[in-house]
Amino acid sequence: MQEIKHSLKWVCFWIAMAFLCFIAIWFIKGSQSGLEFAAGYLIELSLSVDNLFVFMSIFLAFGIREEVQHRVLNWGIIGAIILRFIFIFFGLQLVMAFEWILYIFGAILIINGIKMIVGKDEETKPEDSRIIRAVSKVLPMTEGFRGKKFMVHENGRRLFTPLFAILCLVEGSDIIFAIDSVPAVFSVSTDLIIVYSSNIFAILGLRQMYFVLEHIQERFQYVKYGVGVLLMFTGVKLLSLIFDFHISTVASIIIIFSVILISVILSLVISKKQEKKGLAEETEDQ
Repeated sequence: MQEIKHSLKWVCFWIAMAFLCFIAIWFIKGSQSGLEFAAGYLIELSLSVDNLFVFMSIFLAFGIREEVQHRVLNWGIIGAIILRFIFIFFGLQLVMAFEWILYIFGAILIINGIKMIVGKDEETKPEDSRIIRAVSKVLPMTEGFRGKKFMVHENGRRLFTPLFAILCLVEGSDIIFAIDSVPAVFSVSTDLIIVYSSNIFAILGLRQMYFVLEHIQERFQYVKYGVGVLLMFTGVKLLSLIFDFHISTVASIIIIFSVILISVILSLVISKKQEKKGLAEETEDQ
């Protein structure tokens, strides 16, 4: 319980930092830019939740201890900050050169949103990941883990540990996740500063948010449907540009916030009912 409180404090801290950034952008670049940052931040933060569940499945599959998870997530976030800049920078260059690519992004977001809502949860085995297999084939690797170390020196050789391969898998999953999240933020802004800052402030609080969700994940298992709706909404927002129809940033923020709030409330209500039903069944069995 103490760990959850500590993590929650840090989650609140990074949300407060994002709010200060919103205020700064509002006064420096104007109210419209401030609203675009807020919308981008809400999109990125809500979509991040689904990615955190992927991280949980990876750590669970490999039996990674909590203290080691901290190290992997720390380096994962550092890598994500660098990779996101590259992804966003070149993505914006493409958008500026070929504006029609936004329509392709929109179609991809709608398709992925539909898949997330109607698709069945398939049990995937992270240990069978192509990334893991590729890393183990290319780099000399130890037989087992070496505590928190990504690399060791043994018998005069520099060897990587399986933990490094897991870090690569975490980074790989973040890149795949960015294929959805970055184009989604493009639906509200194509300003490099706004897109990147909204991404980074959402990412910076992920480590603490992960450890909060780890303890209460069963209560938020239906949030993914809200994430699916958001992907579809941002996809529609991009495709609506074909018809010169623009959904205002204020309207976008209201819709995004409402979807997040409704999905969280429904998750809490449904999980509570299931919990009561489970307790009732246990009582009857006794």
